[in-house]
Amino acid sequence: MKTNLPRYNRERIREVFSAFLLLGLTSFGGPIAHLGYFRTEFVERRRWLSEQAYADLVALCQFLPGPASSQVGFALGLMRAGPWGAAAAWAAFMLPSAIVLVLFALGAGMLDGPVSQGIIHGLKVTAVAIVAHAVWGMARNLCPDRQRAGIALAAVFTVVLFNGSLGQVTAIVIGALAGMVLCRVQADNDSPELLLPVSARVGFLAGLIFVVLLVGLPLLAWVTPSATVAVMDAFYRAGALVFGGGHVVLPLLEAEVVQSGWVGANEFLAGYGAAQAVPGPLFTFASYLGAVMTPLGGSLFGAALALFMIFLPGMLLLLAVLPHWNRFRRWGSARALMSGANAAVVGILAAALYQPVWTSAILGAYEFALALTGFLLLSVWKLPAWVVVIVLASGGILITI
Repeated sequence: MKTNLPRYNRERIREVFSAFLLLGLTSFGGPIAHLGYFRTEFVERRRWLSEQAYADLVALCQFLPGPASSQVGFALGLMRAGPWGAAAAWAAFMLPSAIVLVLFALGAGMLDGPVSQGIIHGLKVTAVAIVAHAVWGMARNLCPDRQRAGIALAAVFTVVLFNGSLGQVTAIVIGALAGMVLCRVQADNDSPELLLPVSARVGFLAGLIFVVLLVGLPLLAWVTPSATVAVMDAFYRAGALVFGGGHVVLPLLEAEVVQSGWVGANEFLAGYGAAQAVPGPLFTFASYLGAVMTPLGGSLFGAALALFMIFLPGMLLLLAVLPHWNRFRRWGSARALMSGANAAVVGILAAALYQPVWTSAILGAYEFALALTGFLLLSVWKLPAWVVVIVLASGGILITI
């Protein structure tokens, strides 16, 4: 079929898609590792952009809520081949893991033997080790002083007092406001500008759509009994509030799908454990949840809808901020606000480590020993997450049969 797209752009889009598809198949290790893969591929090998430009792009995407590595990939595709290049980069990077997790979800109902149940039990324990390691690493990086440690502790109490997504949103808002008072820093005025092909008009429209969906979907879900709208609202809000890395999506999604009764706690943790064994962004965990949750009957449509909605707010925010980023990042209060919000995120994830992760998976001394083994394999031996998944799933079989 013929298109009006110039041949030059089609070639670049194919180049972007093939490059990110390879990364989507091989990028294990989480968002920080993904950023390292991107640097090697696009700065050192392909020379799509300079070291400084890449560092500025990473800083932008870490500043915003959403999946940082996917946002960086989206922006790289945008710089290389325009809007279609951005879409190609996003799709190619997330599809491999999303497909694997949907297949796991569709087959999970057949896992009723002792070996299969042992694997699922091991995956739940894996979630304990992975989240504990994430909390430990994030606390060292995002709460290095008394002020931010205090913000994180306040976030724990906020989440305990106000259960569900309300407590998490409240903790992030309080953390951001506290950061503006306690975490003031001097803005860096010497960094070169980051050039990205997004007009102010496109940025305004993206920001407007982001706000309309964030405010409108909960209202629409409240006035209509539509299960589709409820799912769209839940996953959009989860994607819009993820500060500090992909692991933070765990408590946000748990509040939306487990506490509402859409997904059982055991299914939720088993899927989260399986998500650690696949390459690509952790946000593809949403495809597993969409395929198993009850409102949409556990369908491929549910998987696709959940996956799209959880990624959408991060990409809209990125487009909204790009035209104004160079001016905004020189405002010292912006960095202080984000320091406080990121510290609050550590507290939210620490609370989730106990409930539901720990209480659902650690049933006795054997599970504790297995989780501790996984934590040490990650933090001391520095093994990749997929290796730890295999080890702990095998251990789950041993302690179950």
